Amino acid sequence: MAEASQSRAWPTELRLGKDHRTLTISFDDGASFALPAEYLRVESPSAEVQGHNPDERQTVAGKRMVGILEIHPVGNYAVRLVFDDMHSTGIYSWDYFRELGREYETRWARYLEALEAKNLSRDPPARRP
Repeated sequence: MAEASQSRAWPTELRLGKDHRTLTISFDDGASFALPAEYLRVESPSAEVQGHNPDERQTVAGKRMVGILEIHPVGNYAVRLVFDDMHSTGIYSWDYFRELGREYETRWARYLEALEAKNLSRDPPARRP
């Protein structure tokens, strides 16, 4: 039986790439994940994306070129990311970052399948002249 006081891995580095499209998070247990901004945006933990139950989850399209503008600490347990599409309501806990890193392949494949099933694209809509 796991103890309630079992220590969790703690982040040692959170680094935004120069192009603002990759966020790398490293933990004190040696785990490290380079997470694309697009992936973080479409997997935002916000109610806007996740809904209030699994049936309300949104498939967010058109975010291939999204970047991260700002990173704001939330206490000592999370950060709030501000994306260049102005989405800023998701609070990314350290545990959620680990989950996103560990489950990247599965979640990304599921996202691409959802886009295809709904006839949506990763590309932003074309701008009108």
